[in-house]
Amino acid sequence: MAGEKQDQVWPLPKFYFKVTVDGGMEASFQEVSGLDAEVDVTEYRHGDSKGFSKIKMPGLKKYGDVTLKKGTFTTDIKFFTWFNANTLNTIERKKVTIMLMNESGGAEIVWTLTNAFPKKVSGTDLNSGSSDVAVETLILAHEGLAITTK
Repeated sequence: MAGEKQDQVWPLPKFYFKVTVDGGMEASFQEVSGLDAEVDVTEYRHGDSKGFSKIKMPGLKKYGDVTLKKGTFTTDIKFFTWFNANTLNTIERKKVTIMLMNESGGAEIVWTLTNAFPKKVSGTDLNSGSSDVAVETLILAHEGLAITTK
């Protein structure tokens, strides 16, 4: 019946999320991708091993670059400014928080990027035959990905 509580638990939709960057940078992003981590596998076999195969051990962790896409606004150049602040020996690293929200606006899952800095900033492509929104892209390199739930 209408108004009854669901018996099943449903997966969260992915369209309601919020991104914040330390230092007061906040923007409404259209898309976030690259929230992944993996571990190198180290193979080893010692000389007196009775097995005819190598053992596998976890090695160093690796984190993929995170790609953020958002609409281009006339006076909003915060990410280009952050990108230009990074030079050879001067890197402005920030904590970036990505929150997947529930229907009430509360964070359900939070991804936190450690020591993130802009690796690439791309302005929109231009096409006189298109009526699409101008979208810019920010690619972040980072040194760690922590995932927490509410």
